[in-house]
Order: sequence, then structure tokens, then C-alpha cells
Amino acid sequence: MLQQAMDLREEGEALNDFLRTLSREDWRRPTLFKGWTPHDVVTHLHVFDRAALLSLEAAPDFGAKALELVYAGTRECARLEPEALLERWYRCLLELCERLGELASDRRLQWFGPPMSVRMFASARQMETWAHGQEIYDLVWVERSHTDRIKNIAHLGVRTYRWTFENRGEPVPGPEPYVRLTAPSGAIWEWNTPSEDNRVEGKAVEFCQVVTQVRNVADTGLVVAGEPATRWMAIAQCFAGPPENPPGPGERAW
Repeated sequence: MLQQAMDLREEGEALNDFLRTLSREDWRRPTLFKGWTPHDVVTHLHVFDRAALLSLEAAPDFGAKALELVYAGTRECARLEPEALLERWYRCLLELCERLGELASDRRLQWFGPPMSVRMFASARQMETWAHGQEIYDLVWVERSHTDRIKNIAHLGVRTYRWTFENRGEPVPGPEPYVRLTAPSGAIWEWNTPSEDNRVEGKAVEFCQVVTQVRNVADTGLVVAGEPATRWMAIAQCFAGPPENPPGPGERAW
């Protein structure tokens, strides 16, 4: 199976195990992400995993069908009890992982942003699962364990440097910053040409938190040097959709 598909499955397994520890009251408490509850979060993950399965069918009218599926699925999931919703999301995710793992890694798949290779598509679903899971960990004040599978998310964050600015209609500052991150295992991950004057350096977990907009860069220990890197970290967005702004300093920090 494609490594990124296996990483997505492991990310889902970890979140599924955590969600099963929530009380029924927790499922209806608002998080700091747009006031969404854990029920809203799992609904969102589920309907977009279903849209991902639709993408595998390569339908020419994917966009319209996917939006219809998302809207209808959201209404349907709103009526489900937490246990039923969790089971439905998890079964769908496992199916998605299985099917992604069988595809050629360079096949292009449609999505709500630019088309992506299967490898990047699986990483994008892992990113969504990881990022939206964080608001629930924050809600119940549970410290999260991380593994080196977040390298897929970090790579996606680096690869969407240009997208962050183009999505806002802004000129892309160059050159692309040097990124040097310390993995949860202690390994060092690097991207782009080494530079002391244009770089982002620090913990991989914190970099992933910034590019997924679950933390403001000011609430991390990342070292950011140079104008391109500074502008990027202020608005970094590695997910599809219209431009979004990160939380303000302190808004989602413990």
C-alpha cells in the first residue's frame, strides 16, 4: 500500500481512539475553531472523505456532485448520535485509505483546489484529519502524541508556499524559504536551499500547526528570518478553499 495511504489510516486510527474517550457532553461543546463542536468536526471530516471517494471515480462534473454530497451529508450527519457518526466516519476513512493505496501514486485526482497526485491527495486528507483533530484535543486539554508521519503534513506545507499567496491574489515573494525542522523522533527534515537570511526553523509539530492554521506563529518557538519567510508564516495555508486567516496570538494557545 502507498505509504501516504497507510499514514492516513494511522492518523485516523489515532483520532478514532481519542474520540472514543469523549463524554457525550464533550461532543456538543464548542471548540475554538469557529465554534464547531466535535460532532461538527467529525461530520466535516466524514463528508469530505466521502467527497474524496467521489474524486476517485473521475467524474467530469466532480465539483457540482461533490458540493451536493457535502451539503446533503452534513444534514444527514446532524441527526446522528455521536457513536453512529463516529462509526460511519471511521468505516468510510478505512475504505478511502484502502482505495487510495491501490492507485498509482502519480495519478491526478480532482479536488476543490488544484488537482493533486494520489500521494499528495492522501497527505491532504491526513492533514485535514490531523488539523481538525487538534481543536478537539484543545477543547478537552489533552496533550497529543505525535509521530514522524506528520512529515507528510510538513511537506504539504512547504509545497503550498506559492499557493498561499496566489490564493490571495498576492505576488509570491522569492526565493522560497529554507525550512529546517526537527521531527518528533529527533530527525532533521530540510527543504529548499539553505539560507540564514530566509528560513523557518524549529519543531516540525509547530510548523505543521502554523501551516494548518491551528496556531499563530507567535505562539510557537519557530525561528523565522527574512521577508519571504515572515510573510509566509503570517498567512500560511496548506489547505484548499478560499483564503483563511490564522487565529490571533494567544487565541488557540494553551
